[in-house]
Amino acid sequence: MSKYSKDALSQQIDWEGIDPKYLKNLIALAKNEDLQGFGLRQKQHTAQDPKDPSAELISNQKKGRASIVAREAMVICGLKLIPMITSAYAEDCTFYTELDEGHMVKKGAVIGILEGSSKKILMAERVLLNFIQHLSGIATATQLFSHQLIGSPTRLLDTRKTTPGYRILEKYAFICGGGYNHRYGLFDRVMIKDNHLAIFQSEPKQSLKQVVLKARECYPELPIQAEVDSIEQIDPVLTAGVDCILLDNFSNAQLKEAIDQIGDSAFTEASGGIKIERLEALKNMGLDFISTGAPVHQSRWVDIALDWS
Repeated sequence: MSKYSKDALSQQIDWEGIDPKYLKNLIALAKNEDLQGFGLRQKQHTAQDPKDPSAELISNQKKGRASIVAREAMVICGLKLIPMITSAYAEDCTFYTELDEGHMVKKGAVIGILEGSSKKILMAERVLLNFIQHLSGIATATQLFSHQLIGSPTRLLDTRKTTPGYRILEKYAFICGGGYNHRYGLFDRVMIKDNHLAIFQSEPKQSLKQVVLKARECYPELPIQAEVDSIEQIDPVLTAGVDCILLDNFSNAQLKEAIDQIGDSAFTEASGGIKIERLEALKNMGLDFISTGAPVHQSRWVDIALDWS
C-alpha cells in the first residue's frame, strides 16, 4: 500500500493557501486591460492615472451604494477577491456580505453591498463581475458533480485543464463546489502518462515497471502515479510499487475488474469520459478518486449583476 494518505493525494486549497501577490497581479492585469488596452500592440492609454471617460462625467465627490445580485441560483465563489479588486481602484470602497464562500444562493439573492466612490465602483464593475461570474460558474458546476457522490468514499478530483494563469483560482473554485484538488502542476507528483510511455517504450530495454522503479529512485519524496489504459498494464505498475493507478477510459466492467485486481495495493482513480450521468454507477464501485476537468473547462459563467441603489 502507498505510504501516502488519501488526503495527501487529494488536497483542498483554502483562501489562505493562495499567494496574495498572484491575486494582485491578476487584478492588475484585468484592470490594465480595461483602462489601458493591455495586450494591444499600441496601448490606447498610457497616462500614469488612466481614465474611464464615461465615469469621468461623474463628480469625484459623488458617493454611491450598489448591490451585487444573483440573477439565478448558484454557488458563490470569489467573495474574498472583491475587496482586493475594489482597493485596486480606490481605498475608500467597501464591500459587505453575510455569505461565505461556497454558499448556495437562490435567484434574486443579494450577494453583497458595495459602498464608496460612485466613479470608482463603476470603473471596477466589469472586472469584479468577470471574476466572480467565472469562479461561481465553476463552483456551481462542481457542486452538481460532487452531489452525485454524496454518501460515497470516492472523492471528486479536478485536473490541470485550466485557463492559463488562472489555475489556482479555478482550483479554489472547484473546492468551493465540494471537490478536491489533484496535483497543482508538474512539480508535485510523478505522473507517468501514455505519452511518457510511448517515448520510453521506443527504447527496447525500457518497460513500464522499469520506468516506475526509475521514478521511485530519482524522486523518493514524491507520490508516483501511473496511467494505464488496459488491464494488462496493471500488474507491472503494482509490482513496481506505484502509489496510485489512473484507469484511463475504462468501461464500468473494466473498472470493476481493475479495482478487484489492485485491492489495497495502490489508490485507484478513474478518468476519461467522466460525465455527470455516469457518477451514480461509479460511486459505490470502490474507487478512491474520480477526476474530471468538466466543471472547470465546460462550466459557464453564471448571471450576476450590479444594481445601483
